[in-house]
Amino acid sequence: MFTGIIEASGKIIGLRPDKSNIQVFVESPISNELKIDQSVAHDGVCLTVDELGPGWHRCTLIRETLDKTHFSDARQGEQINLERSIRFDSRMDGHFVQGHTDTTLTCLARSDRRGSWVFEFTLPSPFKSLVIPKGSIALNGVSLTISGLLNDSFEVSIIPYTYEHTNFQFIHAGRRVNAEFDLLGKYIQRSLELRSSQGLR
Repeated sequence: MFTGIIEASGKIIGLRPDKSNIQVFVESPISNELKIDQSVAHDGVCLTVDELGPGWHRCTLIRETLDKTHFSDARQGEQINLERSIRFDSRMDGHFVQGHTDTTLTCLARSDRRGSWVFEFTLPSPFKSLVIPKGSIALNGVSLTISGLLNDSFEVSIIPYTYEHTNFQFIHAGRRVNAEFDLLGKYIQRSLELRSSQGLR
């Protein structure tokens, strides 16, 4: 479990095919503090550390992960957001993030508001009921608040600290991001679907 508060920025320093998987090598300020088999969110995707080196760590992207995240487009040199799993004695500053990407969304536009930035992302029909004004969403692992809701898209506003300390500074129109919708909203949606299928009100 994670909070969506990014801990460090990492850089992809290598990608190595392994049958249907891809091994990703990441250089970061926290790599030397990690342990084998530890869970770390990489752009919001919970991955297991399976190898360590001086200043870097390696994780394996299986086919399921590649199919559902933007890591199918990963390139060496790209920056990724990193967060270690939550400790139960720490403050909950963001919102509950599982590290299980629901889908990828495409950036439609970004605008500089002279002190903040507004990003607009696509919102496919199957996920419209999971997004509400002022609700939470995790994009590339960053806990964000919905600042605008349109017919087929939504907006999030980015403060300077988030912009400078995450890879949102590199996101432009056409770029895909990993999206995880709010856990509570997904449980409510599932409950309503089950009640409807059973003819309950």
